[in-house]
Amino acid sequence: MLKLNPYLSFNGEARAAFEFYAKVLRGQIVMMLTNAETPMRDQVPAAAQNRIAHTRLVIGDQMLMASDAPGDMKVETRGTMVSLVVDTVEEAERIYKELGEGGQVTMPMAETFWARRFGMFNDKFGIPWMVNCEKPM
Repeated sequence: MLKLNPYLSFNGEARAAFEFYAKVLRGQIVMMLTNAETPMRDQVPAAAQNRIAHTRLVIGDQMLMASDAPGDMKVETRGTMVSLVVDTVEEAERIYKELGEGGQVTMPMAETFWARRFGMFNDKFGIPWMVNCEKPM
C-alpha cells in the first residue's frame, strides 16, 4: 500500500494553521510536538522552542502533516497546492468560504466542465488550495 501525505511548512504559524484546518475540515490533530518537546531541544534556539517540530491532522482516512521551518529559514510554497475533493456542492462551498476566509482568491468557486463546483485560493497562512466537487463521469 502507498499513501501520499502532503507535508506543509510554515513560518511559525503551524499551530494556528492546523487548529484552523482541524475546525474547518472537521479533522482531528493526533500529534503536535514543539521543538522543546523533542530530543533536539538543546540544539534549538530559545526563540524557536515553541515552534512546531511536527504535527499531524487526520481527516477521515487521510492525513495532512506540517512543521514550522527551522530557525530563520523563510519558507515559500511554490509549485504545489492542496487539493480537496468533496461529495456535495454544499460542502465544497462551505469549505471554500471558511478555509479561504482572510486569504486570497485565485479562482472563484464556480461550475466547470468537470466539476459541479471548483475554486482555488491561498489561505490566510499562504497555503494554496483547490476545492473540487466533481461531476459524475
